[in-house]
Amino acid sequence: MVDLSGPVGADIAQQIVCSAENSSLDWRAQYGYIEDIGDGRGFTGGLIGFCSGTGDMLEVVERCAADSRGSALARFVPALRRVDGSDSHDGLGRAFEAAWRQAADDPAFRRAQHAVLDEQYRWPAVDQARADGLRGLGQLVYYDALVMHGPGEDEESFGGIRRAAVATSRPPAQGGDERYYLSAFLDARRRVMHMEEAHADTSRLDTAQQWWLDAGNLDLDLPLHWQVYGDDYAITSPPPGIDPGPSQRRHPDRDSEDGAHDLLGGPGSLVTHAAETIRRWTGR
Repeated sequence: MVDLSGPVGADIAQQIVCSAENSSLDWRAQYGYIEDIGDGRGFTGGLIGFCSGTGDMLEVVERCAADSRGSALARFVPALRRVDGSDSHDGLGRAFEAAWRQAADDPAFRRAQHAVLDEQYRWPAVDQARADGLRGLGQLVYYDALVMHGPGEDEESFGGIRRAAVATSRPPAQGGDERYYLSAFLDARRRVMHMEEAHADTSRLDTAQQWWLDAGNLDLDLPLHWQVYGDDYAITSPPPGIDPGPSQRRHPDRDSEDGAHDLLGGPGSLVTHAAETIRRWTGR
């Protein structure tokens, strides 16, 4: 069973998401990716398409600037704050694109991307999937939806999509059938994707997640074969060189006596955890 809470499952999920976001399985090559894809969210960049218009790109840059005081991205923090919630490039432009690409090999930049990815997308997907009684495929379905639509409760965000699914089919934790529920979730997501021209191609669902669901592969067992935008992809074995040890939580200090949260450093900090995460994912 593929479990996104561990480094092997996280790597497999990232390959699948990368096939849809970047038409590649090589997610490690995407740290410096950046462009405006015309979806009204400004610049899209990095591992999962952080956006200048949705706040997560700002958080990546703020974390990178805090971790690496000399980062060339730091000077763009004020502009990113101003354009948040819009598709504007004001104060960003080609200079920002160049700085983003140049930062691709900066360990602090990579740690920042992993930290935001884990906190806002991967772990919320895993936690909600477990709460709903879903297995590996359900974790991946939730993760991919969070990456594209973002967290939130409006009808076009993850919370709204899940709410629409629950209205028609109960999740397993509520006594429902896992396959029926996931089918309802994918249907609800398709409706949302069709509302936006930039996301109208639903092949990342139809010839990937839906295929695995129809085949009864609820554990997301390998090998996996799928298509996105007409291109064929396959993962036939676990990624090499990755420690399959115990999973790491996004807030390892949450169970401590005081639960204090230190952003900049220390054994329980986000930066330290992000460094641990990237080492486990990349095998370095």
